[in-house]
Amino acid sequence: MRHKNSMQTPLARVRGLGSAKSGLHHWWHQRLTALAMVPLMLASLALVATMGSLDYQGAMALMANPFAAALLLLLVVVGFYHAALGLQVVIEDYVSAEGTRLALILIVKMCLFALAIVTLLSILKVAI
Repeated sequence: MRHKNSMQTPLARVRGLGSAKSGLHHWWHQRLTALAMVPLMLASLALVATMGSLDYQGAMALMANPFAAALLLLLVVVGFYHAALGLQVVIEDYVSAEGTRLALILIVKMCLFALAIVTLLSILKVAI
């Protein structure tokens, strides 16, 4: 049982939210995905620069390379996850109505998930 003078609101107690519950986990994932995006973006830029000098058949052959496809697949997964984390923080910071905030977070996550699936399937279609 909690002390009566707790600084936690009754709603937060019911939800089990509080210091270091999910906030630290979310913050840590944002930092890790941001760090992972640096080499992924640099390698992807090099891949796109290489494609610039190729004709269509050469670009398709490059995309059929498992390493190139894996690089792009990883970039998409990490990039969309990082975007979802960042947009959630923006919504949480600037939307005060709880119902609207939850609905927006859900809509954004569903849209990003759908875009990620379409992008992953497009890469796989070219790579296979």
